[in-house]
Amino acid sequence: MTNSHSVPLRNHWAARPGLTRFFIGLTSFTLAVTAAPAAIDHEVVAVAANVSSDYVRAKLPDGSFEPVEYAFGPGGRWDGPASDATLDPLKFTDIAHTVAGPLAAQKYLPTSNPKNTKLLIMVYWGRTVGAEGASSSVAYGRFASASQRLNLAQGATASALHAPHGSGGGTWGDNGNDIGDLSERAAATNAFDDALAVPLAENHRRDIITRQNASMLGYDSSWKETIGHERRRQELVEELEDSRYFVVLMAYDFQLMWKEKKSKLLWETRYSIRAGGNAFDRELLAMTQTASRYFGQDSSGLRHKPLPEGHVRLGELKFSEASPDK
Repeated sequence: MTNSHSVPLRNHWAARPGLTRFFIGLTSFTLAVTAAPAAIDHEVVAVAANVSSDYVRAKLPDGSFEPVEYAFGPGGRWDGPASDATLDPLKFTDIAHTVAGPLAAQKYLPTSNPKNTKLLIMVYWGRTVGAEGASSSVAYGRFASASQRLNLAQGATASALHAPHGSGGGTWGDNGNDIGDLSERAAATNAFDDALAVPLAENHRRDIITRQNASMLGYDSSWKETIGHERRRQELVEELEDSRYFVVLMAYDFQLMWKEKKSKLLWETRYSIRAGGNAFDRELLAMTQTASRYFGQDSSGLRHKPLPEGHVRLGELKFSEASPDK
């Protein structure tokens, strides 16, 4: 597995992107995208959003949000364990152009003038490494075989211990087969111990992957809520062990970063959809639209929202660009 940039985990609130490297100015472009229906009717998007305690969006007299101007920054792509024809060809500009529409619907507008830029929105995307399928692996097959061998060896030894040995009332061990039974039991025990070590290592690897995916996708925000609710926890584990397409948006205070060289994360939104049966390039717009209601808003934990059905067409988007002398 390779990744062009490390995707920040949930507890990495102090991440500091390089300003010069990541400032992307967008002037204007026409966005007309058709969102394809979800792969299955009940497909859902998992969304987790957090907001800094001192971030509050200003509102206009009519109650709507005041527009906020931003610049995009390419955080990077996280690659799964295998090539993905629906993900690999997409570049940062493809992701940014798609995400820009739902951002605009929430009154977040791109600008190329740093004086007017309020936010630097870092964009991360990719596919998580799934931990599914381990129970049918070669390691578990070896463990099952070793376990069966040990059971047979133990049964043979137990039978020998309780069986009469010779008409003269000989003791156990007089027969050469008894020694063979002991040797086989010792060999079977060693094989069992060796085979057991591999599944234990597999389980440890699965735990690491699951914890990493939970942090990356925002599932850790709801993990504590599953204490005492084993069924709900198992559902989350199963989701995390599936490979998932995801996008992470992290909005920093651009002016503070530009003028004082300080990094302050104002809000973040993490959203994902299972990779199996879906295509990232086809579902990106729909999953972003579903998550967009939480851009700059706190989701109060992990939310599961149904992917919209049908087609949505976005018309021409107008982006502001102030004059250099303003």
